[in-house]
Amino acid sequence: MHHTLQLTLAPEIALDEEQFRQHIFRKLRIREADQPFIRKTRQSIDARGRQVKVNVQAEVYVNELPPSLVTSVFEYKDVSARPQALIIGCGPAGMFAALRLIELGIKPVIFERGKDVRARRRDLAAINKEHVVNPESNYCFGEGGAGTYSDGKLYTRSNKRGDIRRILEIFVQHGASEQILIDTHPHIGTNKLPVVVSEMRESILKAGGEIHFNTKVTDFLVTEGQLKGVVTGDGNEHKGLGVILATGHSARDIYTLLHSKNILIESKSFAMGVRIEHPQNTIDKIQYHCATDRGPYLPAASYSLVTQTNYKGVQRGAFSFCMCPGGFIVPAATATGEVVVNGMSPSKRDSPYANSGLVVSVEEPDLLPYKSFGPLAGLQYQMEMEQRACALAGAMQTAPAQLATDFVKSKISSELRDTSYQPGLESVDLYEILPENIAFPLREALIDFGQKMRGYLSPDAQLIGVESRTSSPVRIPRERESCEHPEVKGLFPCGEGAGYAGGIMSAAMDGERCAEQLAKLYARV
Repeated sequence: MHHTLQLTLAPEIALDEEQFRQHIFRKLRIREADQPFIRKTRQSIDARGRQVKVNVQAEVYVNELPPSLVTSVFEYKDVSARPQALIIGCGPAGMFAALRLIELGIKPVIFERGKDVRARRRDLAAINKEHVVNPESNYCFGEGGAGTYSDGKLYTRSNKRGDIRRILEIFVQHGASEQILIDTHPHIGTNKLPVVVSEMRESILKAGGEIHFNTKVTDFLVTEGQLKGVVTGDGNEHKGLGVILATGHSARDIYTLLHSKNILIESKSFAMGVRIEHPQNTIDKIQYHCATDRGPYLPAASYSLVTQTNYKGVQRGAFSFCMCPGGFIVPAATATGEVVVNGMSPSKRDSPYANSGLVVSVEEPDLLPYKSFGPLAGLQYQMEMEQRACALAGAMQTAPAQLATDFVKSKISSELRDTSYQPGLESVDLYEILPENIAFPLREALIDFGQKMRGYLSPDAQLIGVESRTSSPVRIPRERESCEHPEVKGLFPCGEGAGYAGGIMSAAMDGERCAEQLAKLYARV
């Protein structure tokens, strides 16, 4: 006997395994002796009303074996003797492109400038503790890309770009919890992602693919409009059916290389600002309408905010970005002399801090003073803000910070709050770092958000700069259907770095799509 239930329950019932089980017994009038199999297939929290509710979809099997939640098994057959395709970058886009190429009978060869996920940890420790930035191995570069050391969010609005369920099941096959198949807003957590990434690497290698760590691509081999291969830092040439360019949004040298070789790239819209950090308890009380704390059942609360501001007659969007409940702020610089911050969360989201990007859109007129840089104008604009942040905060990885209420009052903070940011904070007037077209709309947005979420704009909140890598300021164009560069055949711009994704899931789906198009055009699959 099989039952499918749609339930709306109090958190103490829905989120406590034994209480939930007893509720199902009562509802279906079954007993423990019936040996039922009970599992959730969907779960979401609704905190819109005064009383928080949990919406649950569940399946109950009595005297019947349940099918697996995982509907597919992905087999990666030996492709060691097959024609090869080259992939630049071992982030979500590059790894999923490699796995898809293997399914299609093509050998993937990945070039990753950074280190494998285990060796990469030492360089992350050096940034946090010694303020030393390794330009080839950091929070952005290395196995798994920036996504490995992030919240591990696995939800996306890009429903039309690919098969979301397929991507989630590939993660599960490589060690992620089946919970990601159930939650409406699934995440893996930065403490679990390295293991999953390592397992994906093993699948690629066991199937005969190659991954070359500490290997930087320094040139492209282009002949008569056709990309034949790449040159790596050791001077070696590598050729293949095509090249999937999946470098992430911080590989600035790749943009410069493309521009120097007259390979078409374009300026694109992006946003910049700061990270805002609160005690997690502050966000919990706002979102869950609780007087003291969220209690033992509810997870750390999150939020999403957006508004339109008006500065000097120009409307600008301001919004929260990559909100990390129960998380940490981390140093995401990729070069000495710059300060960049990002956020991440462990799987349990049990840090006492909540943080989120708080950013303002950069408009085309903002880049007019940088027009001599052509399509790299946004890149230069971004770099200058990161360098100012570093210089004013002490020329280390110490981050400039200001209490949110002081920022609104244009007042330097006499003291700062405790923080999750390990390299430390320096009290700075953020108006000296942020261009006025970002600073003043950000001030307006904070006031608006404080009205939308009472308690958000409070003395407990502090702004930490700078959040400048929300997305790439450069797009590498491609044909809509083939995903191939319009002028250079065999080049498949992919993922966040090319301007076609905005997170782990969308990057993974874009990697698969580029792999499929490469195979279709050059392997006749």
